[in-house]
Amino acid sequence: MKPVVVTLCGSTKFKEAFIEANATETMSGKIVLSVGGFDHAEGVVLTESQREMLGKLHEHKIDMSDEILVLNVGCYIGDSTKHEIEYARKLGKSVRFLEKQS
Repeated sequence: MKPVVVTLCGSTKFKEAFIEANATETMSGKIVLSVGGFDHAEGVVLTESQREMLGKLHEHKIDMSDEILVLNVGCYIGDSTKHEIEYARKLGKSVRFLEKQS
């Protein structure tokens, strides 16, 4: 049986949550797609064109996925992540959250 493909979504300031979720999801037998870097957590300043390119790249990862896992640490969901959730739902992808939504 083909493994489930999951894309991790959330703010790149939550580097540890991404690392932990990647390991947990992988050990549960899933293929994990994630961010390529942690600009917020590491203080990397991106240009607007880099941000746009990374956003489009993440949409392609969602296209390839069966589901997304939103890493909403402290129930925080920023604008980019909100867009990714809407995008995934529009495609009929399953959306899971690390923390319960209130």
